[in-house]
Amino acid sequence: MRTYVVLLRGVMPYGRNKVPMATLRAILSEAGLGDVQTYIQSGNVIARSELEREDIEALVHDEIRERIGASISVIARTAEHFRMIFEQNPFADSESARTYFSLFDKHPSREQREKFLLTDFSPDTVQLVDDALYTLYHTKLSDSRFTNSFFEKQLKVTATSRNFNTMSKLVELSAV
Repeated sequence: MRTYVVLLRGVMPYGRNKVPMATLRAILSEAGLGDVQTYIQSGNVIARSELEREDIEALVHDEIRERIGASISVIARTAEHFRMIFEQNPFADSESARTYFSLFDKHPSREQREKFLLTDFSPDTVQLVDDALYTLYHTKLSDSRFTNSFFEKQLKVTATSRNFNTMSKLVELSAV
């Protein structure tokens, strides 16, 4: 069995995309995932399964839709891949509070990547590596126009972003 880090896009502790973490742990355990744990209320799950990544994403999406009534995008990575994304952080020597990681549901097309990389991101700094985007914000995310929605629109992918502290904790929790 492999350990997966599963990220839910746009989960809020209230409103339309409310997904209670205790309920989520229970339904994913009932659906056959092992050692299910969640981290904070923003949709971070660690679980074990023999399923492939795409099957985990479909299972989690379908269970949330059917049992909670929310249609949430789901992005999963093996613990090893997730740790590699974290370790490849090109801004490791920068202030961690300004560093964000965005993971995609698929690799952006070559055309979309090339067009995206022509963008002037200043004063922020952005680096795209495979199916992950690293952003070092000049001040803070809320001051920038370069948000998860911007990245999705430009790259034609579904994305979800996490800050350095959340990524670090998920790497720790998913350590095999």
